[in-house]
Amino acid sequence: MDIPLFVLIVSFVLLLYFNVPIAFCIGISTLITVLSVGGLPAYKIVAQRIATGIDSFALLAIPFFILAGALMGRGGIARRLIDFANVLVGRFRGGLSYVNILTCMLFGAISGSAVAAVSSVGGFMIPLMNQEGYDRDFNVAVSITAATTGLLIPPSNVMIVYSLATGGVVSIAAIFLAGFLPGFLVGVSLMIVSGYLSIKRNYGHGEKVPLSEGVRRFFKAIPPVMLVVIVLGGILGGVFTATEASAIAVVYAFVLSVLVYREVKWQEIPDVLLQTGITTAVVMLLIGTSMAMSWILAYENIPQSISAALLGLTNNKYIILLIINVILLFVGTFMDMTPAVLIFTPIFLPVVERLGMHPIHFGIVLITNLCIGLCTPPVGSCLFVGCGIGNTTITQVLKPLLPFFGAMILALLLITYIPWISLAIPALFGFK
Repeated sequence: MDIPLFVLIVSFVLLLYFNVPIAFCIGISTLITVLSVGGLPAYKIVAQRIATGIDSFALLAIPFFILAGALMGRGGIARRLIDFANVLVGRFRGGLSYVNILTCMLFGAISGSAVAAVSSVGGFMIPLMNQEGYDRDFNVAVSITAATTGLLIPPSNVMIVYSLATGGVVSIAAIFLAGFLPGFLVGVSLMIVSGYLSIKRNYGHGEKVPLSEGVRRFFKAIPPVMLVVIVLGGILGGVFTATEASAIAVVYAFVLSVLVYREVKWQEIPDVLLQTGITTAVVMLLIGTSMAMSWILAYENIPQSISAALLGLTNNKYIILLIINVILLFVGTFMDMTPAVLIFTPIFLPVVERLGMHPIHFGIVLITNLCIGLCTPPVGSCLFVGCGIGNTTITQVLKPLLPFFGAMILALLLITYIPWISLAIPALFGFK
């Protein structure tokens, strides 16, 4: 192993062990690695790479989408989507678990945040499912895993980050479109598991909603869902860029939450802006330090070394893809999605391209892997938020999570080995 790579891994792991925040782990370990190379102005290089790493017009979309998601999260959107989902799937045995998953798919697509989906949808659905006799830890497990589907269904901030990590090889519009079917597949997989367990344990007997009430709920759900239509329709129609679409999403979310539904009060807006600023600062620091780490990796030709090592193991495409999946699943257990995408895209993308894998397809595989990591200890953000909302512990939830992990991994394997799932919709819109 090269000395710089050894220094990078050891320093990063040690910092993680001492519970240093992940952005500082990445930045400090990068600085130590540059110092170990010698002959370089280390402090100047790291500072410069952090600054230039966030100097991108495309990244301006992230704070706008965060703000739009925050407004939607407080604007009563989750409740309206829950009512609509209940019309579609609430009548079946275990119907509330289906409602939970479908609502997370819809809300996650609107907010672009898995944590927001857990807190908004789970905050309503977990107590409701508890009241209806569902097991509390089962309810938390459903909410935690279902929340990640919104990161695959666009618009999604992590997809914007992946587009940046590829150097623009993959357009934001293309990766947005690629996420629909995989997100749907993961959601259906979770529904199958929750349905089986609900029938086995006799959870819930369903609720039949009268036709007139169903129609009313449908029309109430149209305005929130239209956000996705406006964003994607405008981007694909060439009306505006992804960054401009994010600003339009903010205006739409503001009008809906503040002026139409009036669930966000004027005096709450400063707090919404403050929380958006804090979240944006965290994300941008992660992006900046990750870009600095990516630079030192490229400077030392580490991606090429890893590529040669993987391809030297075997010529079997399926085995190499399986190895990459295992590595990414492991990475997802201790690293946040944003730095993981920025660091591992330049490492693994050359490998999979040599195997004939499309960059759009790999992006979806990468994001799906890291979505699973959001539900796993020790740093799974969805896991911690879900346990907090459900008033339970990680130890108690882990066993109920296992069947859902199995469903997500099965969906991951299908997405990995069947490229059509990721590439069919982009191909329809002319993305090759």
